[in-house]
Amino acid sequence: MGLLSLLWGIFALLWMLLAFIPLLGWGNWFMIPFAVVGAIIAAIGIAITAPDKRGRAKTGLILNVVAIAVGSARLLLGGGLI
Repeated sequence: MGLLSLLWGIFALLWMLLAFIPLLGWGNWFMIPFAVVGAIIAAIGIAITAPDKRGRAKTGLILNVVAIAVGSARLLLGGGLI
């Protein structure tokens, strides 16, 4: 679960960076729910993994939360149109 959430978070961040390109801001409408699913997977991974092996899941959670926050801020500024 930790590796999956980490890869999910990396993909969400790459998608978020792609949505920074003008006229591709609409990609945030799809990236935010994608990152929410990744954050849920990371939370499950943190819950079921031994305390000493939670690093990947924690990193995946952080990456997904950053993608959600930045994507939401971008939507608030431009509405996803630009």
